[in-house]
Amino acid sequence: MKEWLELLYGFFVANVLGYGGGPASIPLLHREIVTNYDWLNNAEFANMLALGNALPGPIATKIAAYVGYDVSGWFGAFIAIFATVFPSATALIILLNIMKHYRQSTVVKGMTLLVQPVIAILMLVLTWDNITESVNHIGIIQFVGIAVVSLALMTIKKIKIHPAFIIVLAFIYGAIFLS
Repeated sequence: MKEWLELLYGFFVANVLGYGGGPASIPLLHREIVTNYDWLNNAEFANMLALGNALPGPIATKIAAYVGYDVSGWFGAFIAIFATVFPSATALIILLNIMKHYRQSTVVKGMTLLVQPVIAILMLVLTWDNITESVNHIGIIQFVGIAVVSLALMTIKKIKIHPAFIIVLAFIYGAIFLS
């Protein structure tokens, strides 16, 4: 019962405060999952995030399903997904009705513009934590090599491999060379 309440509260809080969708809520989910409740460690969270990004659909619900199931089985997955979806769905219905009335307001436009830098900083902090963790585990040479190859595979016009395939290639590389 305690685990269910923790799942409900942890995912509810992270998703209520995660203004801007999945990418904005990832650092908040990280804090709840890794720091506050210790359901996963940093490496497990990074692996789950990479795999979740390779699959279709919203990242927050995939994280909720994985962690909820890991913590408390199918009912835990249901609770975590509910706590992830319910606040957004409810807020969307309420806010869309409010926005109809105030869509031309400079205050509303200013609020949405001011939140964007906060989201960017949260993503930078999470990225820095993941870089540090990766460098500590695989070393700077392999980290830079993997990063450069990944960037090249995604950006060179003649190649342009989808990021999901690069994630799969990185998993294969890690299984072969880093195990």
